[in-house]
Amino acid sequence: MQQERYEYDVLVVGTGASGMSAAITAAAQGLKVLVVEKQPMFGGTTARSGGWLWIPGTSLASAQGIHEPAGAARTYLQHETTTHFDPARVDAFLENGPKAIDFFTSKTCVQFDMPPVFPDYHAEAPGGQQGGRSMVTRPFDGRELGERVRHLAPPLPELTVFGMMLGSGKEIWHFMRAFRSLESFVFVMRRLGKHFIDVLRHGRGMTLTNGNALAGRLAKAAMDLGVPVWLASPVRELLSENGRITGAIVEHEGRRVQITAARGVVLACGGFPHDIERRKQLFAHAPTGTEHFTPSPSSNTGDGLRLAESVGGWVDPTIPNAAAWVPTSVTVRKDGSQGVMPHFIDRAKPGVIAVNRDGRRFTNEGNSYHDFVQDLVADSQGQPDVFAWLLCDHRTLRRYGLGCVASFPMPIGRHLRSGYLKRGASLEELAVNIGVDAVVLRETVEQFNRGARDGLDPAFGKGSKAYNRYQGDAQQVPNPCVGPLEQGPFYAIRLVVGDIGTFAGLSTDAQTRVLDRSGRPIAGLYAVGNDAASVMGGNYPGAGITLGPALTFGYVAGMTLAAAGAAHEGAVPAQPAASQIEKAAA
Repeated sequence: MQQERYEYDVLVVGTGASGMSAAITAAAQGLKVLVVEKQPMFGGTTARSGGWLWIPGTSLASAQGIHEPAGAARTYLQHETTTHFDPARVDAFLENGPKAIDFFTSKTCVQFDMPPVFPDYHAEAPGGQQGGRSMVTRPFDGRELGERVRHLAPPLPELTVFGMMLGSGKEIWHFMRAFRSLESFVFVMRRLGKHFIDVLRHGRGMTLTNGNALAGRLAKAAMDLGVPVWLASPVRELLSENGRITGAIVEHEGRRVQITAARGVVLACGGFPHDIERRKQLFAHAPTGTEHFTPSPSSNTGDGLRLAESVGGWVDPTIPNAAAWVPTSVTVRKDGSQGVMPHFIDRAKPGVIAVNRDGRRFTNEGNSYHDFVQDLVADSQGQPDVFAWLLCDHRTLRRYGLGCVASFPMPIGRHLRSGYLKRGASLEELAVNIGVDAVVLRETVEQFNRGARDGLDPAFGKGSKAYNRYQGDAQQVPNPCVGPLEQGPFYAIRLVVGDIGTFAGLSTDAQTRVLDRSGRPIAGLYAVGNDAASVMGGNYPGAGITLGPALTFGYVAGMTLAAAGAAHEGAVPAQPAASQIEKAAA
């Protein structure tokens, strides 16, 4: 029986920011594009992300009056990427990032907002900036997606309030102050009221924020260009002819179909955070591959990397950090399933410290999540496992929350009963409950408190860096990140190592072409997003260094494919209603 066949110019594998960026850009240049997605929902890791993008030198920064010195961004990236500085790819990112932003904001519904101040994670380093590089996706009305909004992947439950993902900045600030400010209380009540009405009418909130907004906006842009998206349609193998990738075999609606891609195939499958074998090879803290707890979608199992390797692609194992590390805590959801909570901002709040298995502090808790985990792993050398405890007192817990535990007036009993939140009436009792030396823990807290009462942290300098202060509490003076732990009972949450995306990936060039081990491009094969080795060289310079390059190199891939030669004659979509994102297979 002859295999069913469809002909396109470009096949994109994956519906995260990088894949959709490539698809939208190529389609806007007149190419016929098909996007296929393994999951029955679209959005990938992007849909559950913060939705921030780090791109220097954009028109959005100029509109804020921010004009950074010439060459500053390149200097900063050269400092940050250390041994894996790739001049050609870095230059391609810095040149095309602003172009990508201008393209999307002027030609599509994809829009962003840039706060005037959001410091780089190492703003004090050469070329670092206090703001003008990190932007967040503008909230989006999910109703613009019509019925397709039902197939948008939801945000991470641990980062939601009543299923609602809070927009970065103003919304989080108001929710934390809801019972200390009339203005904030009114804001929160209105936001919750609108959300509950949407849930009753549509089954979910319709005010999409952060990564959900980015995934939704990209989907709408693809729909507007008539780009078909096949859900629940994994790629089973790549097709090649005379050394060139010509398409793929896709499992679609219960049958294997052949997709011909005249210009090329773009891999954007989300990296390998759930690939146990590759984690075992590349994650030093996970010798069996299982000692790792990621909030990334479970479908991100390294499909793109394996597909490329099957035709000669190469994954560089020498990158200093194989993933974007984040401390996580493992919780039990109300339905009994396991949840993984990434700790982004709670560590920087005043009255919060982290201690190791001995009850001693080991780092500046306000540093970036990536830096925090590196210090945790270094502190755990020679130990059988890697973990720490995040501590606070009662006043701090009810003011800011901690991990999955929300601030007042949300109840904490469920988290105590499940064992996620540990409590002790005294520091000594807490020490017993978390298995650390009570004398050491008491000494650690008392030593910290001596400086904290004056806003000081002589041991690790919490609050001494711009990024620390940004994530602290501006109303806490003199140091927004430092306050004592004094009012019992005391609480702790166990932190383990996770990621928000992998850094190790396929070797690619400045045009996003996949390279073989000798550095030669594999004709017709491209990789973007977390399927490609991070242009950041295994470091984490600022908020959005995953999505910024994802959108940028997706744009580069689309433009490269558009310039790849004359359109394949007769390459017409063979699928009816190609302008619609298809429903998942039953």
